[in-house]
Order: sequence, then C-alpha cells, then structure tokens
Amino acid sequence: MDNLIDLQIPEEPSLCFSSLNTSCLKIDYRLEVRVLLYILFSTSSLITVIGNLLVIITVVHFRQLRTSTNYLILSLAVADLLVGGIVMPPSMIRSVETCWYLGSTFCKIHSSLDVTVCTASILNLCIISLDRYYAVCHPLLYYSKMTPTTIRFMIVVCWSISAVLGFGMIFLELNILGNEEFYYSNFVCEGACMVFQAKAAAIVFPLLCFYIPAVIMLCVYVKIFHTAQRQARAIRSTNAQMKTVKEKATVSKSERKATKTLAIIVGVFLTSWVPFFICNCIDPFIGYSVPPILFDLFLWVGYFNSTCNPIVYAFFYSWFRQAFRVILFGGIFRANSSHTRLF
Repeated sequence: MDNLIDLQIPEEPSLCFSSLNTSCLKIDYRLEVRVLLYILFSTSSLITVIGNLLVIITVVHFRQLRTSTNYLILSLAVADLLVGGIVMPPSMIRSVETCWYLGSTFCKIHSSLDVTVCTASILNLCIISLDRYYAVCHPLLYYSKMTPTTIRFMIVVCWSISAVLGFGMIFLELNILGNEEFYYSNFVCEGACMVFQAKAAAIVFPLLCFYIPAVIMLCVYVKIFHTAQRQARAIRSTNAQMKTVKEKATVSKSERKATKTLAIIVGVFLTSWVPFFICNCIDPFIGYSVPPILFDLFLWVGYFNSTCNPIVYAFFYSWFRQAFRVILFGGIFRANSSHTRLF
C-alpha cells in the first residue's frame, strides 16, 4: 500500500508555476502513471472522434438514413464529436499535469464548450425521446408532428439554449454570483481551471442542464415502454394472417427496436453523468470538500459516455455496421454510393 501511495502522489506537492507566489499547488504523478493516463485519455479521445465521425458521415452520406430520428442522432453525434475533439484533449492535459497551462481566456472558452456540448447532448436526447413517443404512442400523428422542418427547428433551439447556458454562465460569471469574495480568496490561483459554483448556481444550472431534462426523458420512456408492451401483446394475440397485419407488426417491431436502442443510450448517458452532477450539487453545501481527484474521475466517466454512443449504434443496428464497413473500405467514393441499400 505504501508503494502504491508513493507511485501516485509525492509527500510535498510542487507548484504549477514555481516563479509565482500566486501559483496553484501541483500534484506530481510518477512518469509511468502519467504515460498510462495519457495513453488512456488519448485513446478514448481518438475513439470518440472516429466513432462519432463515422456516425455523422453515415447519416449525411446515405440517403436511406436521412430520417427524422437519424437527424437527431446526427445532432447528438456532433455534440459527442466536439467532446472528443475539443473538450477531451485540454482536459487530459489538466488531469494528468494537475495544472492548467493554456491561459485564462482559453480556460473560459474550454469550460463554456464543456458545459455547452454536455447540455446539448441531454437536450438532444430529450428531443429523441419525444420523437420516439410519437413514433410508438401516436404513429398516425408522427409524420405530421415530427416533420423535417420541426426537427431542424428543435435542433437549432437545443443548441442555442445550450450555448446560452454554457457561455453565459462562464463569461458572465453567473456560476459565482453571490459568492464572489469567497471564490477569489480561496480558489483563484495561477494554473487553475475549474467551474466553481455558488450554492444558488449549484441548484439552478444542474436543474436546467441535467435534472429536469432527465426526469422528462424518464417519464416519456416509461410511457413509451408501457405502450410498446401493450402493442406487443396485441400483435401476439391476433391470429389474422393478412399482409397488412404483417406489415403493421413489422413496423411496430422496428419502432420498438429503435426505441429500445435509444433508451439504452439514454440509460448509459444518465449512468455516466449522475455521479458528477450529484457531487456538483452537494459540494457547495459541504464546504467544497469533495476531493478534486474525485471530481476529475466523475468528469471523465461522463466524457466516456461520448465514446460509448457510436459503439451502441454499431452493436444494435446492423445497417449502421454495414454503413461503417462501406465507409472504412472506401465504398463511399464509388459512383452512386449514397443510394446503397443498407436494409
């Protein structure tokens, strides 16, 4: 056990900037630990970028996949791509070096993007749950309610709200409102880049960004689950062999599978982010005593959700796997490849 402690944390932490009296403390991990963390985080970032890029190319390139639900998946994949390509790399340096060396302005931009893309992910999932609700519970109204124009409008609203919350909170310093003196006295130092939250902000922003959308999604999926069960029982109980009945059964089965897959994505998302948001909410009320390393751990668990989503698509959708193969083997560069039948 003593050897393990020595491996990770020295007895006397050094400073991020040794020449500055206002420097933050730095934890010096052993070289082998730092290399291992860099490999882990870099691999996760690379897989996140490649996986979500494949999803984006798949939906954009293949005409057969240009559906309302897949446009929402496209929007979610863009958010996950930004997590992997823009948010993860600077966070990796901060986590391994335990200091921020990229300047205060970029710290604000990075923190704003972090909040924006994570909020966009859950709002996109909220829209997806609404899409699934109409597809399963009100199929006759689906094409009149969830039109391409409506979907585009909802996606724009989703990203606009996320950007306003993310950049507004950080650049207007709404997160420290009412606790400015305590923040500048105890948390501001050279080499720090954290999203401090006063008690009011720790309640309001997680409610808007996470808890309220999460409750809405869960309620909608409970309703969808009960409706899908009722439809399945109705299909099993019918003895009619008419073609139209078979077609309806096929459509219903397809919709239920899409709903199940997207429900799993929602479940993975909530499981990934709940620990971070719980810590985020309780920290101001327990004297900011949550260890920074625990915050960092839960934050990366949340980031890894963006790595998982393309894997879930590939695992559950055979036509996504087919599209991935076409892309990876250069099939999209052939003439009329966008018209390839995937299912």
